[in-house]
Amino acid sequence: MSDANNLLSHLIELRSRILKALLSVLVVFLCLAAFAQDLYQLLAMPLLDAMPENATMIATDVASPFFAPFKLTLVLSFFIAIPYVLYQVWGFVAPGLYRNEKRLVAPLLLSSTLLFYAGMAFAYFVVFPIAFAFFTSVAPEGVTVSTDISSYLNFVLKLFFAFGVSFEIPIAIILMCWTGITDAKSLRAKRPFVVVGAFVVGMLLTPPDIISQTLLAIPMWLLFEVGVVIGGLYAGKGKREENKASDDTTNASDDA
Repeated sequence: MSDANNLLSHLIELRSRILKALLSVLVVFLCLAAFAQDLYQLLAMPLLDAMPENATMIATDVASPFFAPFKLTLVLSFFIAIPYVLYQVWGFVAPGLYRNEKRLVAPLLLSSTLLFYAGMAFAYFVVFPIAFAFFTSVAPEGVTVSTDISSYLNFVLKLFFAFGVSFEIPIAIILMCWTGITDAKSLRAKRPFVVVGAFVVGMLLTPPDIISQTLLAIPMWLLFEVGVVIGGLYAGKGKREENKASDDTTNASDDA
């Protein structure tokens, strides 16, 4: 009965934290809903600045002028609420972690959030101006560049997600080194494969153009190098601390 009660209490807590996370997204969305059109205008600026003079974006679907800003606001609300969502995740899993695991995971949650935001900022301020200037400059003669607002939104959201996730590479490497899955020396030996893999991932996650692919692959490689340096400081530390804690528990039992 105690196991069943514990499981039930965990499920109730999980439901409560999921509802709180969803509520936070809803609150942010309600605050931003009135500015949906302005937010889309801000998102479209990199493309509008690169388009020929007097060129405009178009809406090929009747409901696009409403649903495109609405979709952007909803996705943006989730991105803004990520810190609180991760806080709810942390509150649920923290009681089951050892003290040394808490000391590692808590900073990683904060740094992973900041890195995700950094990836999105890099895409908006660096990648978009370069990529859109290239796309509009290679349009064939006689072709008017007039991008559909829904297609543009899907395009940039895909890039935001790709760059946000790719900037999490140092976190993944630190965790692998900390748990003893790998170490910095082994990762350095695999550097040529990592560079090739970065370009392959860039090809898969970005639109089919060499500009976006390269602008994603190079940061991934640099972040890999950063992760290797920091991960070397944590190599096998988690496993050693876990073994030490296990030995202390065994010795305490023997003494008793």
